[in-house]
Amino acid sequence: MLLAPVLFLFVSSMKMVSGADWCYQSQVTCNHTCTGPEEWGAISQHCSGRVQSPVNIVTRKLKRDERLTPFEFTGYQETFHGRLINNGHSVQLDLPPSIKIKDANLTATYKALQLHLHWGKDGGPGSEHTIDGERLPGEMHIVHIKEEYDSLAEASKDSMGVAVLGFFFQESKSANKKYDPLINALKNITEPNNSTELRGVSLEMLTLPQKNMTKYFRYDGSLTTPDCAEAVVWTLFEDTIPLSMKQLTAFSQLLFSDQKQMVNTYRPVQPLNGRQVYYSGGHVALVSTGLLIMSVLVSNALSLHTTG
Repeated sequence: MLLAPVLFLFVSSMKMVSGADWCYQSQVTCNHTCTGPEEWGAISQHCSGRVQSPVNIVTRKLKRDERLTPFEFTGYQETFHGRLINNGHSVQLDLPPSIKIKDANLTATYKALQLHLHWGKDGGPGSEHTIDGERLPGEMHIVHIKEEYDSLAEASKDSMGVAVLGFFFQESKSANKKYDPLINALKNITEPNNSTELRGVSLEMLTLPQKNMTKYFRYDGSLTTPDCAEAVVWTLFEDTIPLSMKQLTAFSQLLFSDQKQMVNTYRPVQPLNGRQVYYSGGHVALVSTGLLIMSVLVSNALSLHTTG
């Protein structure tokens, strides 16, 4: 039931990483005005590590893990007021720490810190993780840290200190009304460091119904921006979140810290280096966009033949 279309953090345990130190490939020019993804290792040695994210998920190589039970969500249904900011690299929504997750084979209770998004250009491919080599229109990351820690920097020193829930976006014909508050607020934060208050939203509105959150992929990795700390337990949900092309395109109105159009905000996929990606469900329902289109065409052809 998936795929087609279906978001960081910086703070180094060694040094503070400023926004001017790194950029996405879409910002790199021939005179190298900023440090692109291929050279992030020069900013933080973690970025050259062997347990980096994002990765390409190869569905035929997934291994089912019975320990990947359903999550227990706390506060996901509660509405809150949060600061939405253009931080020069993405759009980020600060979350109240009363929002928590546990179970699902996590070793502790994790509290929410923030969520952010990654996208392409004008609705094009923009997810960080890929599935069978396919990049989806976008990806949202909800960042949590272990309850015992006070900051991302502190949690990043623990190899399992951070838990990120990832959701893929999928293009749909109709708009996702639950995303209207966020999409409409983007026009107020087009410039870097602009912020606005997002009122009356809940994580349940922005994610999936909890009954659809039992099928997911799990692997150990890193933050996907410098300092690339290898401290993340990654969970990527199989079911996608639908957004219309107009909604997906709205993110491209934002500007990077260098005033360029904020597009293609993703890090290239990193080698697995022997890591295993696990799956919580039985049969993997993911199919490629090409196969999906082909099945629709065949179905339509059969329908026309039958009625004709």
